[in-house]
Amino acid sequence: MKNTNLQKVLWALAILGAITTIGVIGFMLIEEDTFLDALYLTVITISTVGFGLPHELTGGGKIFTIFLIIFSFGNYAYAISIITSYLIELQINNVMGVRYSKRRNNMKDHVIICGFGRNGQTVANELRVRKQPFVVIDQNHELIMNYSGDPVKFIEGDATEDEVLEKAGVQSAKSIISSMPVDADNLFVVLTARSLNPKITIVSRASNASAERKLHVAGVDHVVMPEGVGGAHMAKLVTRADVLEFLDHLSITGKSETIIEAIDYSELPVEFHNKTIMEMAVRQVVGANIVGFKTPEGEFIINPSPDTKIVPQSKIFILGTPKQIEKIQINK
Repeated sequence: MKNTNLQKVLWALAILGAITTIGVIGFMLIEEDTFLDALYLTVITISTVGFGLPHELTGGGKIFTIFLIIFSFGNYAYAISIITSYLIELQINNVMGVRYSKRRNNMKDHVIICGFGRNGQTVANELRVRKQPFVVIDQNHELIMNYSGDPVKFIEGDATEDEVLEKAGVQSAKSIISSMPVDADNLFVVLTARSLNPKITIVSRASNASAERKLHVAGVDHVVMPEGVGGAHMAKLVTRADVLEFLDHLSITGKSETIIEAIDYSELPVEFHNKTIMEMAVRQVVGANIVGFKTPEGEFIINPSPDTKIVPQSKIFILGTPKQIEKIQINK
């Protein structure tokens, strides 16, 4: 995008140069003016400023001036508008870049959202509710300008390029979500992000099963097919409406009174380390329930038994209100 804008500016400058050259040569030949007088006449003619003439024009000079005005009026206005727009846009980008670079240097464990369409905007809203820091990468300049007064942090550019992902802090990011509409673009994002940060968690959108397989091969951790999820949800509303209605009362976003939260061993207070679920007595202490357990090996256990021990590298899944859950999380 930047190269395209620069090419437009160079073309605009070439137009101005050509018009000016034609005017200077014409006045020097027809009016036998000096270079300075010819340049002066050319500038006041194409800019329509209307200052006084250095001398009376001959008939030939007047005819040449008429044609110069007709030829240059539209081209001059176009060229000036292109140059002005480029300079204003460059200044805005510099201001935004300085503002963002100050924040970016301190960013860590954040989420990178690639693509700010409907899916990307939904992701951003969910992360904002969760108070999870994130940055958005998108190429749509007008879209980014529409959010100029919003606290959302933007990087304008192509998310498939190493330089753009590095600007978004991919090396220190917690995860990256690629929600671009084209599967090939999502695949490139996955490959690029994995090469820059082998440990980053990658979630990608896919439009079909074939793209899903390719994304998994490329190193994505989770693939979501919005159309498939939406279709399955609609079908279950017909066959299992009560179950879905019940689940809708639960939330992972903090909007509902009751949420499900995953808490890592390292996020638990020290007094809960290496204790069994019974010894933790979470329900008696805060009123929440432990409904799931993830072993260090990655195995999920639904409704774990009371004698399940909470060990390093494990996680527990808590069902309760946000306030209840915060009571058993450190740094909250």
